[in-house]
Amino acid sequence: MPSRDTIAARLSQGLAGRYRVERELGRGGMAIVYLALDEKHSRPVAIKVLRPEISGAIGAARFLREIQIAAQLNHPHILPLYDSGESNDLLYYAMPYVTGESLRQRLDREPQLSLHDTVQIGTEVASALSYAHARDIVHRDIKPENILLSEGYALVADFGIARAITAAEASGPVTTAGITVGTPVYMSPEQALAEAVDGRSDQYSLGCVLYEMLTGRPPFGGTTAQAVLAKHTLDPVPSIRAVRADVPDALEQVVTLSLAKQPADRYPNAEALDKALRGSITGEVVTRRVARAEPPRRRKGRRLAMLATFTVIAAAAATTIVRRPHRPAAATITPASVAVIPFANASGAGRPDYYVDGFTEDLIGALRRIPGLQVAPATSSYRFARTARTPQELGRRLGASYLIGGSVLRQGSRVKVQSYLIRAATGDTILPATYDTLDRGNLDVQAEIVRSIASQLRVNLSAATAASLARRPTRNPAAYDLYLQGRSALEQRTQTALLRSIQLFHAAIHADTNFALAYAGLADAYGFMAAFQYGQPRDYFPQSRAAGNEAVARDSLLPEAYASLGFVALFYDWNVPDALRQLDEALRLDSTLTRAHLFRSHAFITQHQSDSAVAEMRAAQALEPFSLIVGTRLMSALYFAGREEEAAREGELVLAGDSTYALAVPDLARSYLMLGRCDDAIRITSRPMTNFYEGVRTLAGIAYARCGQPERARQVLKELDARRRAGVYVEHYDYAAIYAALGDRDRAFREFNLAVDDREFFLFSVTWDPMWEFLRRDPRFAALTARIALNNKQ
Repeated sequence: MPSRDTIAARLSQGLAGRYRVERELGRGGMAIVYLALDEKHSRPVAIKVLRPEISGAIGAARFLREIQIAAQLNHPHILPLYDSGESNDLLYYAMPYVTGESLRQRLDREPQLSLHDTVQIGTEVASALSYAHARDIVHRDIKPENILLSEGYALVADFGIARAITAAEASGPVTTAGITVGTPVYMSPEQALAEAVDGRSDQYSLGCVLYEMLTGRPPFGGTTAQAVLAKHTLDPVPSIRAVRADVPDALEQVVTLSLAKQPADRYPNAEALDKALRGSITGEVVTRRVARAEPPRRRKGRRLAMLATFTVIAAAAATTIVRRPHRPAAATITPASVAVIPFANASGAGRPDYYVDGFTEDLIGALRRIPGLQVAPATSSYRFARTARTPQELGRRLGASYLIGGSVLRQGSRVKVQSYLIRAATGDTILPATYDTLDRGNLDVQAEIVRSIASQLRVNLSAATAASLARRPTRNPAAYDLYLQGRSALEQRTQTALLRSIQLFHAAIHADTNFALAYAGLADAYGFMAAFQYGQPRDYFPQSRAAGNEAVARDSLLPEAYASLGFVALFYDWNVPDALRQLDEALRLDSTLTRAHLFRSHAFITQHQSDSAVAEMRAAQALEPFSLIVGTRLMSALYFAGREEEAAREGELVLAGDSTYALAVPDLARSYLMLGRCDDAIRITSRPMTNFYEGVRTLAGIAYARCGQPERARQVLKELDARRRAGVYVEHYDYAAIYAALGDRDRAFREFNLAVDDREFFLFSVTWDPMWEFLRRDPRFAALTARIALNNKQ
């Protein structure tokens, strides 16, 4: 992808004589926005330029045609389009330069808005949507970032891009660039399910925005796009008044009604929503729409279809971003190739999804143990299933000759599994089967499914593979259920969830003391408590190592256990050779273990083997193309390799996928600082995050210090002091980094040495982090790195 400077230069050259491009205003996953002067009319304008890979996917003719239609919208609460065109192979359109801020910026500063402001913004947006819907134009991406606030009024922006992309998808999947319209936390259930949408989908998205303006957070959140979209589709709307008691009942009723799962149960149109919002404040009665309900059988049937379809398309419909533009449109299909479509939870809303997710993941793991069988990553299945209209197309996108799917129905101790094998080329179901697990564990069912598939595909199971499939991590169903709950909590990464996972893994081990996989999960939970700065490393890493050793003692062929021990050796012992031995063994046993690739990449970074580190992360990305944590760690590898431009682009992609993903913020801020982009570094570290992460505030302090705002940096130090006095664990590294950025080297080195004493997680990165290049001339730096190297030999 061309650099930001190259794009700006091409744009300036192409628009010379019409617009004078002055500076960049911002960028997102789809486009870059520049401030320019309209020389003919002597007025400032904002020019939005599509990223080149987006332009190539949509096509100039289609883009300009759809932009022309959107340009006809003329409403006081819709940001108008002045101009559009193609210049130097760049697609752009010009809009008024709005002085003010986006609703997202307002919410970052003021998470809960007044009732008056909430209703005013809501009614103005609803009025704009009503006008557009009457002209058969649906926005499809209503969110705070696309609502601008200027001179006390709201303006809806970006009708153009959404319409152009939707038109492009209608004439054929635009998958070479990985484009899709919508943002998970604001996406309607029908849009998530890739069904036809109308104005009521925009109404649902506006309902999410209204909910956030009142409570300070969207109605549904989660650690993955799939989890968020599942909640939109199945979970009831959380009570607004439980969070904010001053919200009138009438206003809560309006927002809840706009968030109905079925479009038919919402307001009939945006105009009706507008009137209901106004009435909720003036005291008028809110009238629920009276309409003929769907026949019960039809409603039930649609719900089952949603359950069966949702897990296929969830992550695919996640974001308005570009992912992996270099990725080919279709993979090579081999005869022995399968894609597992995550099994649906047929147990109904509120039933344990962790069980169904675990079933799917373990089935994929079992299939991957068969030599000669190519298994598509589950994340790719999510991604491409949204735009694939047929099994043939899905198979072509995933490089799979067969598709595997089904459902899991759990009722007490009884589990009923329905599975199917579809020949992608014809769409024929050739191996339907039903398994009742009342007397058998679900792992036995998985093994039976795998053996049936292998037989159908004529894949020979060697004696070793057959023995591997016959192995069971536990014969105790209760222990396995506890383990799956622990694994689900582990993936959330919050302090509360990690502590819960520790309890669950201990309970699983109590139920089966030989359960090696539960010991490996426990090792990860303890390690993550230290890694995410939830506690003293000396309190958690030794327990992580002990649990990892217990896992290996019970199962010497368990790759997860070696990955856990490699993690401890690298990040606590600072023993790189031992870490690489453990990680190499993990990958020898399972080359698809993504986190082993992640840790191995970090090990290469410590040895200044930047090319190997990036290559290792690319291998992880090939396994999980749409993983946020993989994208974040790839950004880390690029940053430490001195490739800050690439690192920043990767980080922007991650945050475009999930703007609340706090783990991506620190390394992106580092990249911005090394590129001299102070405003961007301060912007992303200063906004509130859904999940607090200490590293974000630390980077905020560093950014303030390096960007000429020392008083604000010292305020961050005071915040760290307050958190420490409140009993929260705060690393010495955090203090050291901010003091170093402020130029207070005495305090910085004192804190760095205390960090060595405590063996803090991030400390050893200081030896190669380019941000601390200016410290290397101080003789105390050599003494510090010598202490770390000495500890490395222990």
